[in-house]
Amino acid sequence: MKWVNFEVDGKLWCGPLKNQQVYQFAPRCLSHFLGDLSSKKIAATSGTAIPLDQVRLRQPVLRPGKILAIGLNYAAHVAESASFAEKPRPQVQVWFNKQATAASGPGDPIHVPRVSKMLDYEAELVVIIGKSGRHVPAERAMEIVAGFSCGCDASVRDWQKASPTMIMGKGFDTHAPFGPALVTPDEVGDLDALEIKGYVNGELRQSAKLGDMIHNVKEQIAHLSAAFTLEPGDVIFTGTPAGVGAGHTPPRWLKAGDRFRVEIENVGVLENPVINEPNTAEIGGQPL
Repeated sequence: MKWVNFEVDGKLWCGPLKNQQVYQFAPRCLSHFLGDLSSKKIAATSGTAIPLDQVRLRQPVLRPGKILAIGLNYAAHVAESASFAEKPRPQVQVWFNKQATAASGPGDPIHVPRVSKMLDYEAELVVIIGKSGRHVPAERAMEIVAGFSCGCDASVRDWQKASPTMIMGKGFDTHAPFGPALVTPDEVGDLDALEIKGYVNGELRQSAKLGDMIHNVKEQIAHLSAAFTLEPGDVIFTGTPAGVGAGHTPPRWLKAGDRFRVEIENVGVLENPVINEPNTAEIGGQPL
């Protein structure tokens, strides 16, 4: 089943998405139900149905507790990254975090930062955690997964390169859009067989099978939970295929007016416009 957060007349609801309609299951964020979505299937469809084009979709978790992302997780992307990041194929999983304020949803703008023009795109499968887990073995990792979504790990390459942890270049506001829906594992099926694609203004830039990952989803969850507890509402970006803007000569950065689209079989389509960062300077909610 596909589950979404959506707004009607400015009020937030969550519910299932079916046949281009959303159902008003509960007036709150989907994050309250991540642990038992499968048991809510029948009751959820009893809510009022609203045509999809009459609501504003939001990301499946409005403010994730953690946004974790793995780098260099497709061999072809490792190869192209050597030209701009000077990083060899990692011997262990390489992780960084994106800030909670980076989270955004379908149709929300991705900002070209005021401090850089080197804005890049990365199409990724997103995993949404539904149950807490610590030291979760790979063979049981799917037990803590609520579902999957599409995501873009937007990256500011000069800021990323300037810090070994990559946190600054990966954590800008608006740079972790994901959605449009949380799709439960039973509907997604065999991840390895599914294709992921990334488009800029309709031009195909990235294409791969999810099975091309160096470290699959189960291995990622096992590795992360060996260090800290994964909690409901945590979001995992699982790596990007080759074809990012920095891999071209000359680089092909995102600019205002562009649109980036992520397509993943059985998961969905996420599309976001790119705009120049507006005046976001403030202190205590007061503009500077």
